[in-house]
Amino acid sequence: MTDLQPNLPASLGRSGPFDESPQELYLDLDVLAQELAQELLGDPLDALDSSDPEAADVAAECDLGLSLLVGDHDQRMQGLRIFCEHRDPRALPLLLPLLGAPCPIVRMSAVYALGRNPSPLAVQDLLGLLASDDNGYVRKAVAWSLGSYPDAPVLNPLTRALQVDIAAVRLWAASSLAEAGSTGPAKADPAAAQLLLSLRIDTEPAVRSNSAWALGRLYPDLVEPRQQVLVESLLHAMLNDTESSVRDEARLALEQLEQPEVLERLQTLVEEGLLA
Repeated sequence: MTDLQPNLPASLGRSGPFDESPQELYLDLDVLAQELAQELLGDPLDALDSSDPEAADVAAECDLGLSLLVGDHDQRMQGLRIFCEHRDPRALPLLLPLLGAPCPIVRMSAVYALGRNPSPLAVQDLLGLLASDDNGYVRKAVAWSLGSYPDAPVLNPLTRALQVDIAAVRLWAASSLAEAGSTGPAKADPAAAQLLLSLRIDTEPAVRSNSAWALGRLYPDLVEPRQQVLVESLLHAMLNDTESSVRDEARLALEQLEQPEVLERLQTLVEEGLLA
């Protein structure tokens, strides 16, 4: 997937040129995002899972996190960081009320923690934040976290976010639509329909790139006619998009389909000099 800001990771530091103006955001949000970026390299879950700490150490850290969550503001922030990293069902009763915190830093961090610790009890509050929170960092966090809720009614809210929200939110909405649509053709088809549209018309290259990536993820869950439309759209983006990052992502998505006929078409384009 393509990052809107390459120096910040996919998890917490991504923001786009259409974010709210600085006066509409607390400066601490950007500071927090960049600090967390150093801890959560790449995808928030993939990078954290790779360390595989000892179970006893994790349990002890979660015990500490639970006590911090009921402390003062700074302690609560430390506790939230712990549950952005670790899963522990005991944290849920303490995390859920923080979605309504007046401080956007706390709301944003609680949202990420509930992406790491998904709970059906969080769904309605998360959807409410995506629809109406006036802070772009919080909505961006929700768009990412809803990817952990594929069985919840997140398809339509994510579709709307991909249609109308700021670029940073659209970027993560595209990625999470791949997860929301991965439960079967009934969800995969409408998710693919919006992603195909975004691949074609979104003004932000990073969103088009993530749409291409997400379409590749959805391919196995689509019926054959939609699969063919997906392939043709990715081929068109690979050959005609004005941004090299989008062209590269579309090509990678096609290659990862591992469909012989698609790979043959790519090879033909190479032989004809239309593809490097």
